[in-house]
Amino acid sequence: MTKTTYRGGPIFDGRHLLHGHALCTEAGRITALAPEGKTPPSGEIIDLDGDLLAPGYVDLQVNGGGGVMVNDGPTVADLATIAGAHRRLGSTTILPTLITDTPDKTEAAIEAAVDAIAEGVPGIIGLHLEGPHLALSRKGAHDGALIRPMEGADLALILRAAALLPNLMVTVAPENTSAAQIAAMAEAGVIVSLGHSDADYETSMAAFDAGARCVTHLFNAMSQMGNRAPGLVGAALARDGVHAGLIADGIHVHPASMRNALAAKGEGIFLVSDAMATAGSDIAGFTLNGREVYRADGRLALADGTLAGAHLALGRAVRTLTHAVGEPLETALARAISGPLALLRDDMGLGRIESAGQPLLLFDPESGAVDLLA
Repeated sequence: MTKTTYRGGPIFDGRHLLHGHALCTEAGRITALAPEGKTPPSGEIIDLDGDLLAPGYVDLQVNGGGGVMVNDGPTVADLATIAGAHRRLGSTTILPTLITDTPDKTEAAIEAAVDAIAEGVPGIIGLHLEGPHLALSRKGAHDGALIRPMEGADLALILRAAALLPNLMVTVAPENTSAAQIAAMAEAGVIVSLGHSDADYETSMAAFDAGARCVTHLFNAMSQMGNRAPGLVGAALARDGVHAGLIADGIHVHPASMRNALAAKGEGIFLVSDAMATAGSDIAGFTLNGREVYRADGRLALADGTLAGAHLALGRAVRTLTHAVGEPLETALARAISGPLALLRDDMGLGRIESAGQPLLLFDPESGAVDLLA
């Protein structure tokens, strides 16, 4: 049996940052995590040299990676390519995300996700459908011609998918989704998230009352918080029990806005990449619903300048929180691991460093770079 002892750097156990500890493994399974003086080293001794050991990141909004978009197929092979690209970037658990598309593409995405999980594709624990039931006024890079109200057949498809998948997240706007539809999805175990919406504070609160419990990429593509009109942003920050994803690339949200949201919402904010096909790839652009998306200086945009997702890995997002926002490393790491897992219906025991089969990362807090250990 191969034995390994890791020491010489901080260890994040999923919630707490431990210093002066050692981690012992045997045949890939953790056998001990304790202060170095109480853990006799055995087998190969690996000096972390100040790097941090942590569970893999969890990303609930992954549109693409490795040169592929979920919308391109979607097939099991597409999802495997995307998951593999993000695994190399440190996100070992993902929700592949289908951006607004046709009903046929939605059905294909559900089938591909179900099959990928059945075939044991590493890292895929469900699916995120972002649209098409959004607000045209806040469509962002989504194709406005494909945005539409939720109908009975749409709801039935989502409810069937919820019964087949361990985790299903659906982003909707109250403008194109009724409170009854939100309630039906929530009752079926769907993670209903509000996004791409101009809903006012009262409408947003009513959607939360109906069962929505998340907000997709806070601040982006939604009604903002004003002095007399708090909007969806204000509702999300005010409502207890509502979570919110945050794209911390320094492009989508100003560090001061991030700082204010983190102070208001506490543990309810988690990190997402909103990554597109460029993640883990050298490609300079790609096609989304027949439109070209261009990559320049770490920014992805349509020809008219509209932001189109992000070229981001969660390691860099963690670094943004610690360096640009001033958040403690322990808290920033939790937003990339335990924070998103808390939202899932089935976390599959992930996010805790002692869990069997939990992939481990070496994380450089200065650069944000990661190396996957298993």
